[in-house]
Amino acid sequence: MEKMYLKMRGGMPNPTVQELQEGCRIAKEGKADLILAVGGGSVCDYAKAVSVSAYCTEDPWEKYYLQMKDVDNEIIPVGCVLTMVSTGSEVNGGAAITNHEQKLKIGHVFDERVYPKFSILNPVYTYTLPQYQMVAGIYDIMNHITEQYFSGEDDNTSEYLMEGLLRSLIHSSRIAVKNSTDYEARSNIMWIAAWALNTLVAKGKSTDWMVHMLGQAVAAHTDATHGMTLAAVSMAYYRFVCPFGLAKFKRFAMNVWDVNPEGKSDKQIAAYGIPF
Repeated sequence: MEKMYLKMRGGMPNPTVQELQEGCRIAKEGKADLILAVGGGSVCDYAKAVSVSAYCTEDPWEKYYLQMKDVDNEIIPVGCVLTMVSTGSEVNGGAAITNHEQKLKIGHVFDERVYPKFSILNPVYTYTLPQYQMVAGIYDIMNHITEQYFSGEDDNTSEYLMEGLLRSLIHSSRIAVKNSTDYEARSNIMWIAAWALNTLVAKGKSTDWMVHMLGQAVAAHTDATHGMTLAAVSMAYYRFVCPFGLAKFKRFAMNVWDVNPEGKSDKQIAAYGIPF
């Protein structure tokens, strides 16, 4: 059987409603039986958004993003080839879309039916990524972990996993920013990004994702790079909530950043761990 390949516009950061509509048109008219996303989180998000929206008989923005309804129409399978590491979109059902007219950027985490059917994770494909984007991606990964880590005050097994992921991320990131072609470092960062948001460490956690909500609000107005919007808002947010979860922030500082508690109050220890 002859196969036809259709190309959708790629490379867009913060994919928009208009781009979603265009992608749906191309996929539906071309009777696409697979959407292959080659890129980073925005591209993977966009592919999944098109996959659930192409055969939606209603306005997909209204249905899936404003009303957050479940998918009840045909879903086009998605595959991912990752060239930028950050969002974990290659291993989950999340898809964020921006509506500039309404000044909204909304992420919908769809169920397992929308997960990519396969994802190719080869660190070599990330070597040519500009350092600005690599650093933004690293910060996004870190926030994926911390937003789950700081939800709740209980002693959850997931938190021990997250502390290990964060320590590995910090170690590998320091290597990667000096040598972007260090295979082991880039491989570890890629692997951590997937583990951070493949739903495992979220088990038993409430995860309100407040930093992401604030960052997405900034992006809706500025179209700024996702990781950088998180960098802009996260410090102030964590300093604000720290007194309400002092024990957890103290633990974070000691177990993740190796802060020496000797001669310091709990508040001082916690403060050393916040300016990450």
